[in-house]
Amino acid sequence: MRIAAAAYPLDWFDTWAEFENKLTRWVAEAAGKGATLLVFPEYGAMELASLGGKAVARDMEGSLREVASHKPATDQLHARLAGEYGVHILGASGPAYDMPFANGRPVNRASLFGPEGLLGHQDKAMMTRFERDGWDVVGGEGLAVFKTAIGTMGVNICYDSEFPLLARAQAEAGVEIILVPSATEALAGFTRVRVGAMARALENQCIAVHAPVVGAAPWCVGMEENTGRASIYGPPDHGFPPTGILAEGALGEPGWVYADVSLDAVKAVRADGGVLNYSHWNEQHARVANVTFVGKS
Repeated sequence: MRIAAAAYPLDWFDTWAEFENKLTRWVAEAAGKGATLLVFPEYGAMELASLGGKAVARDMEGSLREVASHKPATDQLHARLAGEYGVHILGASGPAYDMPFANGRPVNRASLFGPEGLLGHQDKAMMTRFERDGWDVVGGEGLAVFKTAIGTMGVNICYDSEFPLLARAQAEAGVEIILVPSATEALAGFTRVRVGAMARALENQCIAVHAPVVGAAPWCVGMEENTGRASIYGPPDHGFPPTGILAEGALGEPGWVYADVSLDAVKAVRADGGVLNYSHWNEQHARVANVTFVGKS
């Protein structure tokens, strides 16, 4: 199948119709190139803060609540486009305030849609320092495994990809494709997520799809600068490129990046790769349970 990863710029909208037109253009372009899985980035939904006006878009709490207020409509739009074009879409994540455990604070939610409609949500598990101390966004509970007609998927939102046990739990539950939407201000932040996503593809011998926000949005609080490149990774092993990079765009260049991937290749490398990271994972446990101190402190 063909996967499309978005390097997505945030735009200002005066009307909902302008956003609807943008998203429709993006989905139509990727579907027209034969993509059946489209991945949008973390916090790409923050461009909807513009619908509240400049003062709202520049206010931390106001922007979060404005974006969250459009979640039902964005879900309907994504579901309609997924059905119309016969594709699966991971929509750009954004704040959602409906979790009882969160004490009135938002989670960072990404929603997956298929041709039949909304398949479910993944809330970001691990909060960055800015999310904790600036926006007061809280971590979600649990991990979703999406069994779809085009493969079994899990979502690691940005910082989540830097913690291997999350992706490992999903891989052990059958995940073959890990979707990694991200939003990072600086090159260092993007590199951390890139390295994390590539490592998750390596150790779980699977596909990782990295879709970032790119470009400047000086009007949107918390999203003023965004650095990244869209990329699709696999394990650097039999049936995959020796770099592990199936496709990547230029740094900061908006648009889709495409890769044709085979889940049969994932199954084959897990069964008979040059190395067997996926199968050998559990051999670590006895070693890490037996740490010995050597030498003098």
